[in-house]
Amino acid sequence: MRLLLAEDDRALGRALADGLRHLGHAVDWVEDGVHALHAFESAPYAAAILDWNLPRMTGVEVVRALRRRGDATPVLLLTARDDLDDRVTGLDCGADDYVVKPVHLDELAARVRALLRRSAGDAAPVQRIGNLELDPSTRSARLGGSPLELSPREYALLESLAARPGRALSRTQLEEAVYGWGEEVASNAIEVHVHHLRRKLGPGWVRTLRGVGYALFPPDASREPATDDEVTLP
Repeated sequence: MRLLLAEDDRALGRALADGLRHLGHAVDWVEDGVHALHAFESAPYAAAILDWNLPRMTGVEVVRALRRRGDATPVLLLTARDDLDDRVTGLDCGADDYVVKPVHLDELAARVRALLRRSAGDAAPVQRIGNLELDPSTRSARLGGSPLELSPREYALLESLAARPGRALSRTQLEEAVYGWGEEVASNAIEVHVHHLRRKLGPGWVRTLRGVGYALFPPDASREPATDDEVTLP
């Protein structure tokens, strides 16, 4: 999933960005609130981590601006403030969670996963689609109880498709979900990842909707498996 990180402490920002990328997320890192707000206009994010005391525009001000314009992106505030009034202010401004510094990467990653589950309307820690299981905490997947050996990019692509089963995502949408700023993306990168996913999942799971994009469908065991290029309406 693609995340926005807004943190003006360069050492902390770099450490969090690198740690989250190591866990398989695409991360865009900015260092002030104005750039953070503009970033929401240029790319869709699964969630955002905003420091409270950002220069030019605080994290709380960014959240308020997002909510005023109807942007429901899950937001986690990161701050050194631990007073009750501060926690209430942070949550009442529209933030979804609040973490007090110093923060451990494992806790931050777990809270981000919880935000993503809630935003998808699924509180279960493991996502199930048919006999496919995705475990965001370990970035692993199982099919019919057997583990799938997926590269980080393949898992990220599968996770993005699994968040909207039966609904098509274009190549551009998948690139935006899987890659962050500055990452080189080959013109056929998504097609290559889809090819590898199809080989590992088996026929019928990843469908091409011609002129639209790709969608994830659990194959219907009562019917013949559909070909991967079958035109299927979402």
